[in-house]
Amino acid sequence: MSEEVELQSFILKNGFIWGPEPEIYGGTSGFYTYGPLGKLLKNNIENELRKQLILNKFYEVECPTILPRIVWEASGHYKGFNDLVIKCSKCKKVFRPDKLIEENKGKPEGMSKKEMLEFIQKHHIVCPSCKGRFQQKIEEATLMMKTRIGIDEEAYCRPETATTTYLPFQRYYDFFRKKTPMRVFQIGKAYRNEISPRQNVLRGREFTQAEAQVFLTQEEKNNYKEYEEVKDLKIPLWPYKEQKKGKPKKMSLKNALTKKYLQNKAYAWCLGITYTSLINLGIPENKIRFRQHYPKERAHYALDAWDVEVLTPTYGWVEVCGVHDRGDYDLTQHSIKSGKKLVFEGKKKPHVLEIAYGSDRILLSLINIFLEKEKERIVLRLPSHISPIKVSIMPLVRKDGLPQIAKKIYADLREEFIINYDETGSVGRMYRRMDEKGTPYCITIDYDTKKDNSVTIRERDSMKQVRIKIKDLKETLKKLIKQEIEFEKAGKKFN
Repeated sequence: MSEEVELQSFILKNGFIWGPEPEIYGGTSGFYTYGPLGKLLKNNIENELRKQLILNKFYEVECPTILPRIVWEASGHYKGFNDLVIKCSKCKKVFRPDKLIEENKGKPEGMSKKEMLEFIQKHHIVCPSCKGRFQQKIEEATLMMKTRIGIDEEAYCRPETATTTYLPFQRYYDFFRKKTPMRVFQIGKAYRNEISPRQNVLRGREFTQAEAQVFLTQEEKNNYKEYEEVKDLKIPLWPYKEQKKGKPKKMSLKNALTKKYLQNKAYAWCLGITYTSLINLGIPENKIRFRQHYPKERAHYALDAWDVEVLTPTYGWVEVCGVHDRGDYDLTQHSIKSGKKLVFEGKKKPHVLEIAYGSDRILLSLINIFLEKEKERIVLRLPSHISPIKVSIMPLVRKDGLPQIAKKIYADLREEFIINYDETGSVGRMYRRMDEKGTPYCITIDYDTKKDNSVTIRERDSMKQVRIKIKDLKETLKKLIKQEIEFEKAGKKFN
């Protein structure tokens, strides 16, 4: 069984992700259901991103997911939001050539259509579906999903949350009392008619973005006071000029500006808070890199663009976030098309810096990174603060009053945590079940509990156990989940 098949089997079995949906009708590629554990984990990831953005003075908004054609004409998506595709000459299915090249250990970044075709021919890449040969041309296909408002107004599902976030600019300007920079973010669904969706939610047609936008003047980009808070932060940068001959190097943002890898302080700040947010999610430092786009790889509006990638055991490097300097393109285009003046006082054009996270990709990457198969168990070592279920309550036996004590503890703790109650099997079997679901702590109620009002807490990763008084349980768990205390110091063992 391949690594990918094992991973898919795990997330399906444990209620993380189901699909493609609708399964009972055969499924449509690119659409998935988050099961009970998957939705809890996704909520935790998005809430952690939300917390970090709010701490950095962003305000959250929620905008429409469907807008009329005129909006997408102005943004450039209507004519320009396309992917390169190549068709199989045998089964006629279409695929993205850049993804085919990536999956065959190539680096498509910066390649022309001609270079892509040459790589596909040289390495004898064939259709993943039927093993047929590809046609000798690469074309473009739109990614926009068309719909209708009312009877006959042409509209499109948003392919990103960003454009919908820009449209209330005048409202933001009033809300922020005409002071800049203005910072807003949005977490919500976007839709792209992905050519060949696969790899589960890594390449879906419906997905969730958490996109943060900074509105500022061009002058403010190099006069950005929050930069001082992150200038000494070292992050793994891989400038495009170094990608053919070197590897990412950890360097301070200050040094990156000096070397002109980065163009301004405000953008450096965006990279800094992005790195911090991913570290706070528990992604290991040595599995993160920031890869700069080649100039011809960037979107037409981008003054600079860096992909934040995470190294996974199954899928290799996965892009989980993009940080973009969009210049004044977006609001200029909407100003022209709408006839409204979208400017700061003094007629200064607003520039936009963007941080665009993909929460689906982060979720699947985290599961892939922290899933381990040991000799006697499968364990999902997710950081405790984002684990779907924090605690499982387990009476040793289903008699002698132990379940009654356990249910009382359960009733008390569920006000504070997402917890599980289980009395259906041996303790060892119940531990294994919760290890597989990523639950960091299990609490066992035994006969000693009736004597001294203490319980056993068992930690998932080390499988070590300590005894804790019931009265201290809630506060101890809070500290453990927030990693404010070490597990061994969580309580005293009772002899």
